[in-house]
Amino acid sequence: MIGGLLKFSMIDFPGKISAIVFTQGCNLKCGYCHNPELIPTAPANPPALTDEDVLYYLEKRRGALDGVVITGGEPAVQPDLKDFITKIKAMGYMVKLDTNGTNPALLQDLLDNKLVDFVAMDIKAPPDKYSSVCGGPVDIEKIKASIMLLRNSGLPHEFRTTYDKTLLDDEDIAALKQEFPDLKVQECNPVKPAKDTLSLFGS
Repeated sequence: MIGGLLKFSMIDFPGKISAIVFTQGCNLKCGYCHNPELIPTAPANPPALTDEDVLYYLEKRRGALDGVVITGGEPAVQPDLKDFITKIKAMGYMVKLDTNGTNPALLQDLLDNKLVDFVAMDIKAPPDKYSSVCGGPVDIEKIKASIMLLRNSGLPHEFRTTYDKTLLDDEDIAALKQEFPDLKVQECNPVKPAKDTLSLFGS
């Protein structure tokens, strides 16, 4: 289900001019969520756009846009995500997927079928704080699996986190940056790396 469409962006897909498709529904309830209206499976009001509307717009913009960013909500909760991306790829677009990493099976399928060109995965917290930050139980093994899939994929990707000081502290961010040296930290001040070099998420 489509939650929204941003028709033009020059900053959300590295090096690409893109449109951004927001999907409706998320399986997490992070306290700092920037798009809380996209958390419910069904929006408060009937969606203004359908898949067909978005595909029609993208068809018209062929040659003017380089790629499409699919974000949310959480795109991986959409049962038709693979089919939707397949249609976008058939138009010649590159696809960037934003995900929380809770559905490694789908991520593996998309990677195997070369349906994504860039993946941005949100790392919510160190493992012991994941559930508290995400507003409920999280299967950390699925998070680890998605991390390893991306690390072994050879595909351009990035790991990123949001620093909400009501949920995390400087030590948490430092530990994450030790685990993910290129971690993109949103809305935070620079922090010193942790001294502990053990992997938080396993090898």
